Amino acid sequence: QVSLVESGGGSVQSGGSLRLSCVASEDIWSTYCMGWFRQAPGKEREGVASIDSDGATNYADSVKGRFTISQDNSQNTLYLQMNSLKPEDTAMYYCAANPTRCLFTARSYWGQGTQVTVSS
Repeated sequence: QVSLVESGGGSVQSGGSLRLSCVASEDIWSTYCMGWFRQAPGKEREGVASIDSDGATNYADSVKGRFTISQDNSQNTLYLQMNSLKPEDTAMYYCAANPTRCLFTARSYWGQGTQVTVSS
């Protein structure tokens, strides 16, 4: 059972930056796809970014050029660097891990989330 713990959320003004972290309970980086998701009040959860075991990344159009996903295998940590934040980025952000494929479902491993609030 893999556990994921997010941190780094907070409140910032529009145009600001935050870096989210997700620490995994074990070394899964060589075999898992990792992702960041977010859910705003009244909206469905949406994918933000993912990185597979080969290091290939994928981003939602809404965050391309502003967010960067990365990982530090030595620290078992996944990051999401968020720059040029906008009020519409306000959401609960979740870290997720899925064996092998970047196909996240309810059976994937999920963290508890960290809140990001961007004020205008």
